[in-house]
Amino acid sequence: MKISTKGRYALRVMIDIATQKQEGYISLTDIAKRQEISNKYLEQIIGKLLKAGYLKSARGNSGGYMLSKKPKEYKVGDILSVMEEKLSPTDCVIEGCSRQENCKTFSFWKGLDDVINSYVDSKNLEDLIK
Repeated sequence: MKISTKGRYALRVMIDIATQKQEGYISLTDIAKRQEISNKYLEQIIGKLLKAGYLKSARGNSGGYMLSKKPKEYKVGDILSVMEEKLSPTDCVIEGCSRQENCKTFSFWKGLDDVINSYVDSKNLEDLIK
């Protein structure tokens, strides 16, 4: 399992938006500058976060993006899941395997998957901000 740049950047974007002291919406250009992410790539990330309902957007001069909820209400695992196809270390844990009953390594992979998911779900956006 490897977290992609989209997953890592999504966390950075969510933290960036959450930590801005100004009231109202944060422009994409401002986020891109602070996070050193191209506007085009950032649009892809924000599009997924909007679709998931994690951000609100507004158009116009004072438009931009803001969190839909409080930072403590966002589990890191949920944000990563929006961006990543999978967080599991192997496909057999997700899809099941015809050899599962006789596989000597399945319980190891399942245990690792449980630890990963437990850890990312135990942290929220507010934890990362602190």
